[in-house]
Amino acid sequence: MKHFALSAIAASLLMACSPANESSQQSNAEAADQQADTQSEKPDLEGSAFNPNFRDYLKTISADEFEGREPSTEGEEKVVSFIENHFEEWGLKPYNEETGSYRQSVPLVKIMPYKVSDLSFSGDQAPETMDYRTDMMAWSMQVTEQVDLSQSEMVFVGYGIVAPEYDWNDYEGLDVEGKTVVMFVNDPGYATQDPELFNGNAMTYYGRWTYKYEEAARQGAAGVLIIHETGAAGYGWGVVAGGSPVRYDLKKENNNMDRAKVEGWLTKDSAEQLLSTVDLSVEEARQLALSDDFKAMSLNTEANLSVSNKFEELSAYNVVGYIEGSKHPEEHVIYMAHHDHLGTDPVREDDPIYNGAQDNATGTAGLLALAEKFAQQPQPERSIMFLAVGAEESGLLGSKWYAEEPLMPLSKTVAGINMDVMNVYGPVKDMVVIGYGNSEMDQYLKPYIEKQDRYLAPNPTPEAGFFYRSDHFSLAKKGVPMLYAEGGNDHLTKGKEWVEEQRAKYVAEAYHKPADEYNKDWDLRGAQQDLSAFFELGYDLANSRDWPQWTPGNEFEAARKATEDQRKD
Repeated sequence: MKHFALSAIAASLLMACSPANESSQQSNAEAADQQADTQSEKPDLEGSAFNPNFRDYLKTISADEFEGREPSTEGEEKVVSFIENHFEEWGLKPYNEETGSYRQSVPLVKIMPYKVSDLSFSGDQAPETMDYRTDMMAWSMQVTEQVDLSQSEMVFVGYGIVAPEYDWNDYEGLDVEGKTVVMFVNDPGYATQDPELFNGNAMTYYGRWTYKYEEAARQGAAGVLIIHETGAAGYGWGVVAGGSPVRYDLKKENNNMDRAKVEGWLTKDSAEQLLSTVDLSVEEARQLALSDDFKAMSLNTEANLSVSNKFEELSAYNVVGYIEGSKHPEEHVIYMAHHDHLGTDPVREDDPIYNGAQDNATGTAGLLALAEKFAQQPQPERSIMFLAVGAEESGLLGSKWYAEEPLMPLSKTVAGINMDVMNVYGPVKDMVVIGYGNSEMDQYLKPYIEKQDRYLAPNPTPEAGFFYRSDHFSLAKKGVPMLYAEGGNDHLTKGKEWVEEQRAKYVAEAYHKPADEYNKDWDLRGAQQDLSAFFELGYDLANSRDWPQWTPGNEFEAARKATEDQRKD
């Protein structure tokens, strides 16, 4: 899960049971899931008991026995079996009706760079060599043992964006075949804070580093280097260079030979050094990149870098079940959540298991709670699909594969709701929408939230681009309007400051760490409220003729319009 700003390790709102009684007695928080809480801070919380089994699903999926749910491990097999057994019990139709299987196999390749050279330069004005990890970070997604970038001309391409809807093309009239392109992270809207430029402070997909690598490859570049700046990227250099260099991707017949040979980052100081070859500072280059008459420019130097790789082919699984619609069975609403996490670290002696309780056993438990609830309702007119995807932590790969190989045509997907880290710290007054304003799904959600006497709020840090960091994004790229919303920041009685403290504690102590474990004292009433709203929204969409749309001018609007044409054919 790439979005953790709204997550928390909650302090108990109620006193826990004594350790001696834990095996036989529920905690007060667990008991509160089973009945209406008449002692609540606010009586009769709407939806507070949507599905009491939610806690049991959460507790099970995040248990040590599931070994952190890493793709292609026994832990993944356990969680996949747990989900599909429940889907079968509730009578959901399977992904493969011929075999009766709910599983969709996701072919993966694990790319392990065991040797990456420093970045050296050639030419009359060549800068000094830049050290791997310290000054730059680089890898290759091409599935080949050896990749060599040799005397590749370096070209500054501004933001590296081709965005027709914003009348922006940094590659216009430029041939970068075999060259190494250098660009800024994020997009011009963030750089200028101009609300009329791109999406202002809120990052668009064109600002994401993933897009920049994709576009550079489409343009034929051999190398792609992004200038890192903490504010614009949303994280520090340590996130870029401090983690494992191992990467995952979908296994493809072309072995990713359509990707650039080398992808990577430069520190800001390294970029200053490189841009000095054309007598520019980083800030001067930024102003040029933002100008109306910007033209890409050669940096009068050539890049040299090599990567030595090893590979391993793996398989992960998506789990797909659905309730067939009575009148329009191919038209469908999707609920989704990722079931995987980071597995185990055998080197750690204290606690080797990355349980991923919040990230994302909560979302998977929510998916099961919704599926169970829908299975008890009258048959909807449109189908309802429940999609538990794998390999999210490896790069949204399970959802990416489903988007390429969907069970039903994405042109017939009405909309989707993604759950990635749900509220574990009690009732809140708000619900935060990640990517607020991107589509009509915000307004579709609004009446169900107001029914709970709550309000919608935008993500407080839209510049970080969290909308592009979870599984809904894979379907959004195909044009499907996707809602990604979470219990918010305004606690019913403890206020916003308390939530901020819990959020900071989670990020510092538990996010992507073994400490992300189930806590029996979590107050899940807020999550129950969210599930109630998600249920009502999906149920009503499935019994309507509505087709939610992207906001005019959004980068995914064109893809949705293309599916409208397919729907009519």
